[in-house]
Amino acid sequence: MRTCLSRVVAVAVSLAVAGFFGASLVIAQQPEHPKEHPKEHPKEHPKSEGSEKVTKEQLADAIVKYVNDESAKTGGRFEVDDPVDKQTLSLELKLVHKDRLSPIGADTYFACADFVSKDGVTYDLDIFMKGPDAAHLQTTEVTIHKKNGKERYTWYEEGGVWVKKPV
Repeated sequence: MRTCLSRVVAVAVSLAVAGFFGASLVIAQQPEHPKEHPKEHPKEHPKSEGSEKVTKEQLADAIVKYVNDESAKTGGRFEVDDPVDKQTLSLELKLVHKDRLSPIGADTYFACADFVSKDGVTYDLDIFMKGPDAAHLQTTEVTIHKKNGKERYTWYEEGGVWVKKPV
């Protein structure tokens, strides 16, 4: 009951703020991974007329296609530069979190995906895509959010915009 009431209050407050800042404001609804990190990723902005140009399934498919296309160029593994450990990671996609694929702005979408390295290290990558529709989605950013469950950054809202903050 308390969790439900908290969600209702969070949505009501977010809707009031969204009305002030406009439709591009991101609204926190429910956690991305309820037990893992409830407040650290950008959440959906309110739906406005015509904003549902890309479905969650289409976004997940676009991410899988992007990862597969990039992996085909590098011997079947997805390569990502790790600026913290100063190395290029060779990863395998394990899961795109379809429960939290979110539109976060004008033609901009966000998803979290789990990967694993050859030596068993797990990575949580944040993947951003932009495009006017599913056929034109392009990956704009891929960042390492977690290594073996340890956060490298978190998300916070500043003036109606979601911003990354180092942990």
